[in-house]
Amino acid sequence: MNTSKPLTYQDDPTVQKRRWMILISINMFTFMSTLDASIVNVALPQISRDLHLPIASSQWIVTIYLMTICVFILLFGRLGDMLGKIRIFKIGTALFVLGSLLCGFGLTLSFLLVGRVVQAIGASMTMANNFGIATDIFPRSERGRALGLIGTFVSLGSITGPGIGGLVVSTLSWNYIFWINVPIGLVVMILGWRVLPKDLFASRGRLDWVGTSIFGLFIIALFSGLLLGQHLGFSDGRILGSLFLSAVLLVVFIIMEWQIDQPMLQLRLFKNLMFSVSIFCGYLVFLSNFCFNIIAPFYTQDILHLSAGHSGLLLMLFPIMMAVIAPFSGALSDKIGSEILTFIGLLVLVAAQIGLGFLNGESSIIYAGVLIALLGAGSGFFMSPNNSLVMSTVPKNQLGSAGSVNALIRNLGMISGITFATTLLFASMSQAGGYQVTGMVPGHPSIFLQGMHIVFLASAGICAFCAVITGIRLLNARHQLHRKAA
Repeated sequence: MNTSKPLTYQDDPTVQKRRWMILISINMFTFMSTLDASIVNVALPQISRDLHLPIASSQWIVTIYLMTICVFILLFGRLGDMLGKIRIFKIGTALFVLGSLLCGFGLTLSFLLVGRVVQAIGASMTMANNFGIATDIFPRSERGRALGLIGTFVSLGSITGPGIGGLVVSTLSWNYIFWINVPIGLVVMILGWRVLPKDLFASRGRLDWVGTSIFGLFIIALFSGLLLGQHLGFSDGRILGSLFLSAVLLVVFIIMEWQIDQPMLQLRLFKNLMFSVSIFCGYLVFLSNFCFNIIAPFYTQDILHLSAGHSGLLLMLFPIMMAVIAPFSGALSDKIGSEILTFIGLLVLVAAQIGLGFLNGESSIIYAGVLIALLGAGSGFFMSPNNSLVMSTVPKNQLGSAGSVNALIRNLGMISGITFATTLLFASMSQAGGYQVTGMVPGHPSIFLQGMHIVFLASAGICAFCAVITGIRLLNARHQLHRKAA
């Protein structure tokens, strides 16, 4: 009997028999880790009241989670290559559950932020290696389908948060938006530890500690400067110094990564124009969606005066429409191509964002619901084909690196959306109120509405810019196809 160690997971019949169960366990943690980037948004008004925080301070509960992921995700992707992707993934699941437990006990802002950091470190360990694990385990004939399912769970987790969070907050308390992860996480973790095989692949490469440190400092300097600028003003010398430092660190990081043999970030991937355009548009769409995620809960609860539960139900129209459209869009892309569907999705997003930019306190819930559903439909048309474009335009031996870059860009888009939305919102509200504003102004909903309108119209402009880029790409692809046919 042959008892030799299989060369690949495709050669191991036990792994192949369990491959879909393995994907389920990976997708469940992928969903939970991305869900927790946005589930807190709908609870921020309640957390702000319970902990006596202004909106600008409570935003750190969301932001520190995304910042921590951005700082560590490339590091854990590299450690996954060196020590084993499955080993790092398993450790990450345990840390995520522990962090969720700690967050639920967050009676002070400081304690809650510590729990969010632990939670985010675990999430980054799973996010950095989920695409790589699926790439190693699934045969070529099923790899695209498996990667597409992970991408769908990523997108659903990212935008389902406000809806699920609203339902939890309305029936229990905001603490349970974290505690709900503990029993579910333990079940999924036990499933994963049972079905995930041992690592077959590990490299003896060295870790780029200098690049890791510089990139982490860049993320911290950039987003700390942007967020603190909302309190101190962007003319403050400390804020300007922080933003200047982030620019210098980014330039140094790029120069270093190009020159070393084993970089933390494979910048050579960006030489592929299709990959770069798809990544860039994906980043901007996540930024745009998080403008909606951060503002919509305050609009529905403080302007339309909906309860957290009813607000959550209304916001659930986004992920429901996306869940309906995304599989259809993914299947259709195999027949008519991904470029046309990403273009259609972006046009729908532009229309929905423009509509959101004219909502007011007298707008009907039905009209708001239609616009939210349109936003979900546009994202559904865009996300799946765009993920396919990202992963299909790189060589098979770079799928893991492409997945890590995709995860990084996605999280950068989320945190950029929060920063962009709150910065523009508070600046517009301050201009309307005649003084610096960092939260809702009691008795003056028009001040918030003016800021909200500007944010959504700016978001529509961002999606329109993406539509122009994608339209040019589509025309070029059609032109090249006609030339080949001729």
